[in-house]
Amino acid sequence: MTTLRDKMRDDVQVRILRLLQENPEMSQRELANAVGISTGGIHYVLTALLDKGLIKFGNFTAAKDKRRYAYVLTRKGIVEKARLTQAFLVRKMAEYEALKAEIEAVQREIDADDAQESRS
Repeated sequence: MTTLRDKMRDDVQVRILRLLQENPEMSQRELANAVGISTGGIHYVLTALLDKGLIKFGNFTAAKDKRRYAYVLTRKGIVEKARLTQAFLVRKMAEYEALKAEIEAVQREIDADDAQESRS
């Protein structure tokens, strides 16, 4: 069974992988701001992604500071990003359908209350 914590971790990982695929030169601070977690949290996730072989360091040659790195998705990282993205989409579509059903139920209650008030 997938826990809420696992879902949140997967959501963060897929967002980071998507951001890095679009812009490998993003700093940890920029990633943290984009994802909405602390810089320390980003460091932790990036270390885990590096350990899993999903990303690797690449030189960021355009930077004046040659100590800066780019985070490049590996082939394994691209495959995992696709898997996480699919799972994310399935989960979010289910959440959307549940929310849509709840909104419709609340709207029916409001309409019924309005109809009853009109008759009174």
